[in-house]
Amino acid sequence: MKLKLSLLIICACLFISCQDQQAKTEITTDTSFENTPLSLEGTWELVSYHNYQGNVAVDTFESDDEQTQIKLYTKNHFMWSKKVPHGNDEWHGFGTYVQTDSTLSETIKYGSAAMQNLISNSDQFFYQLKLEKDSYSQIVTDDEGYRIYSENYRRIE
Repeated sequence: MKLKLSLLIICACLFISCQDQQAKTEITTDTSFENTPLSLEGTWELVSYHNYQGNVAVDTFESDDEQTQIKLYTKNHFMWSKKVPHGNDEWHGFGTYVQTDSTLSETIKYGSAAMQNLISNSDQFFYQLKLEKDSYSQIVTDDEGYRIYSENYRRIE
């Protein structure tokens, strides 16, 4: 009887030990999310602006609810819209983009009347890109590569 009880206890311990080890293995080996490159795909809300001097942010201006700006990125296209509380000016644009680890290039195909005036000179915009999982900054630089200002976004979807 003691032999059967001892054998039963040993088998139960081995079974529990194997189940526990399997659970630990499943938790520690699933790192697929770590290898996924960061992407702009999704919906973003403008939260602030930075002004730079000598590549150092010297001023930060928070976005306000009266002038909400949203950007949408799909695999190859983007669209943005800005709520303007006063006046009749509309601000929106649509186009294509190319993202690398550190740069963002946007080509605007069409936009609001105010945007059409801007893109009549150039429809391409180039930025330094600082991208994290749930936030990103598109940073405008001068011809020598010095930062001028940035738009800072947070992911909302």
